Amino acid sequence: MITMRRREQGQVNPALLIILIICLITGVWVWKRLSLETQDYLVDQAVPMTAIGLVCALLLFIPIRMLRRRQVRSRERTRLLTLFHRETVQEKQLELVFALLENNEYHIDGLESVVPALKELLATTLQRALGDKQHRIRGMAASHLGALQDLSAVPLLVKALDDDHAYVRACAALGLGRLRATEARERLKAAMEHDWDQTVRSRAREALERMRS
Repeated sequence: MITMRRREQGQVNPALLIILIICLITGVWVWKRLSLETQDYLVDQAVPMTAIGLVCALLLFIPIRMLRRRQVRSRERTRLLTLFHRETVQEKQLELVFALLENNEYHIDGLESVVPALKELLATTLQRALGDKQHRIRGMAASHLGALQDLSAVPLLVKALDDDHAYVRACAALGLGRLRATEARERLKAAMEHDWDQTVRSRAREALERMRS
């Protein structure tokens, strides 16, 4: 399958190159047959006006695209919130919490009413999802917990910096960075300097940098 795709790409690229060369030759041919007055008009007025038009279109396109993305994100947030309120199984609720915060780009705008419920679920998961097989869930709970901007979660995240799994420790550092928890600065410095895992050290460094900004 990969070989076939590469062959297809190899066939398309020369075709595009040929089309570009034909367009260029055609453009030169047309330009040489224009009168001097027409050429001067194009250089002095048409080209600048076209450039201005393109710039204006781009300036309009950017905010419109941002607005559309915000609207899509808002609709998805509403859908996920509805599912979260209806769901009764904790594991599925947890998946919806992760999806909610990821969709919301790890901000709590629009989620204020459910922050206490999200915090309780994530904190419970961080404390009770024990064992080797659940370290990824603990880690995700730690990193997403930091996005809720609730400083009461700091002790839990600091404790998670001592987890047996490097993934959990890295996520705890990420969560503390999101919280800008300055009270955890010394613990993060220790993790940055002494943890054996490179990812944990990097996340701890990033968290400390966030606190300085």
